[in-house]
Amino acid sequence: MDTKAPDPESVASTDASSTNPADVQLLARMGYKQELRRHYSTPQVFAVAFSIMGLVPSIASTLSFSLPAGPVGMVWGWFTASSFIFLVGLAMADLASAMPTAGGLYFWTHYFAGTKWKNPLSFLIGYSNTLGLIGGMCSVDYTLALMILSCVSIARGDGWSASRGVIYAVYIGLILLHGICASLGGRIMPKIQTCCIYINIALVIATVIALPVGKVTRGGSLNSGEFVYRHIDNETTWPTGWGFMLAWLAPIWSIASFDSCVHMSEEALHAAKAVPLGIICSAGSAFVLGFLVLSIIAASMNPDVTATLTTDFGQPMAQIYYDALGKDGALVFMAILCLTQFLIGLSLIVAASRQAWAFSRDGALPFSGFFRHISNRIKYQPVRIIFGLVVACLVLGLLCLINSAATNALFSLFIASNYVSWGTPILCRLVWGQDRFRPGEFYTGRFSKPIAGVAVVYLLFGVVLSMFPAEGPNPSASDMNYTIVINGFVWAGCMIYYFLFARHWYTGPQMTVDENASTSSDNTIVAPMASVSEGNVPRDGSRKED
Repeated sequence: MDTKAPDPESVASTDASSTNPADVQLLARMGYKQELRRHYSTPQVFAVAFSIMGLVPSIASTLSFSLPAGPVGMVWGWFTASSFIFLVGLAMADLASAMPTAGGLYFWTHYFAGTKWKNPLSFLIGYSNTLGLIGGMCSVDYTLALMILSCVSIARGDGWSASRGVIYAVYIGLILLHGICASLGGRIMPKIQTCCIYINIALVIATVIALPVGKVTRGGSLNSGEFVYRHIDNETTWPTGWGFMLAWLAPIWSIASFDSCVHMSEEALHAAKAVPLGIICSAGSAFVLGFLVLSIIAASMNPDVTATLTTDFGQPMAQIYYDALGKDGALVFMAILCLTQFLIGLSLIVAASRQAWAFSRDGALPFSGFFRHISNRIKYQPVRIIFGLVVACLVLGLLCLINSAATNALFSLFIASNYVSWGTPILCRLVWGQDRFRPGEFYTGRFSKPIAGVAVVYLLFGVVLSMFPAEGPNPSASDMNYTIVINGFVWAGCMIYYFLFARHWYTGPQMTVDENASTSSDNTIVAPMASVSEGNVPRDGSRKED
């Protein structure tokens, strides 16, 4: 009888395999051993993305993007952009079902890309995705700081507004609190995600009911359907048509997190099914519910768009609640928004830490050997990488001390870097890897390639759109959109780092599972080749010869 003590790092694998061995086997076929604990059900995987989207808080955070185009920009801009975003979700779901791994985006890029492009492209996408998620963490917590301080402004009632130093101080506290909660709350995080579903849906229902009822009860009248669905404003100096296109930035930023389902792949039960369902359900629900919420907001808001945009509260949504519900009602809803926004940040740091951990597992991040560590004491959580992300957010957050244009760079980092990260593996599949693609349990069938093609075109357009100044052409230094600067620095810096240094040691995703381990699975993800041994899956898309 073997009396050898179990390897502590394999405990999570044992836990997972006792639930669904196929998950461990499929992960092994991609070259990875199970290190994280699988305890996320399909609804909980969906909840991670749905929580990060946090529809009402996200809509509140991005009204300044869509309001300048008036109700048409708010409502139909959301409808149009969300339709394309849903197609992106379908294209990503096809890949996620076939190859569910925490570092999915850069893994897929390496798997599908042409031979000489594999390493540099996967390196670029890994960094772009990681830094994009860090930008998302910064923008979520910065917006939360603004929401909290707008509550203070409403409560004081004297027109007070916070200085940039005060905003950054609140931001520091929120980032640190998120890091602590994400580290210590790992065991109960799936239950927290389940609660997030109910909280977000309850907030949608409450907003949809309270705004029109409050407006009428306080003696006001609702705006007409003509105003809601056909009234156009243009508070920018761009042509009206382009002003409408810029309103797309609201849904682009709000529905920019369903890749978080991919990053939870190695903690998901029945990942080949749970992850794609999480992606399409989160994108689809945001499409429908967001359109509903924005229609109600347009019906209940002050028809003078400028008055809402220039509110003393610092948040257009705070002014909308205040106009419809009064001071006390606005404070109640803003407090609930703050709680929901906090949960968004918590879910986002969890998802971002899994991507960064996977990238360090493959040796791509500085100090990867340190950051890839999984804590056995704190329930198999990547604690070191979580606090590495916290430090990065504190440094990037210093941008908010400069001006609003620098602050908006945090939003743009989230959008542009994520869109490049989403589009590249889909494009690689279309250009180089179609013969290597083997569908998983979810597959869009004959529509798969057309959907992927439309998704790539839309994502390219989204990247370009995110680089335009919001106010109009010929912007001043304070109105300039610095997306191209910050993202250009990320992308160019990454490639310079790769070609000068990393190309000597970065060879793509690294195998961590024993090559002789049993990896049989019904879900085959590699191209058939002659003279191959079942189960050995090198990173170039072929199989190792006997």
